Amino acid sequence: MSKPNSNSELIVSSSTDNLSVIRDFIRNAAENAGLSNEAIGKITLAVDEACTNVIKHAYNYSPDGEINIAANVKKSKFIISITDFGKSFNPEAIPDPNLKESIKQKRVGGLGMFLMKKLMDEVEYHTSSGKKNQVILVKYLA
Repeated sequence: MSKPNSNSELIVSSSTDNLSVIRDFIRNAAENAGLSNEAIGKITLAVDEACTNVIKHAYNYSPDGEINIAANVKKSKFIISITDFGKSFNPEAIPDPNLKESIKQKRVGGLGMFLMKKLMDEVEYHTSSGKKNQVILVKYLA
């Protein structure tokens, strides 16, 4: 059976030094999927936020962790899955930020999940028995 879906995968260590490699990988995959420059910018920022969260929270800045990123086109969706094997978290426990308060207090950070939800059409988070975490980011193709 032939597969009309295009797939690509990247595996990097959990270091902020790899964020530019991840951004390039996502940009290329999104361009190959035929997405607009505006959509590519949003997707790249959302993936950057997700991977920064993995490095910061799942691996506590340890470069010894692994981040697996897969980009797929299925039907009319561009799907990115980001998998790590660090600490899990409950995204439902993170309230939407009070943006006015954040700006007033010049708070840095804490907007990752909020940004991902605003930039992407779908955001899902799965964890399996505390060993594997996965964020799925979806952008609909025009």
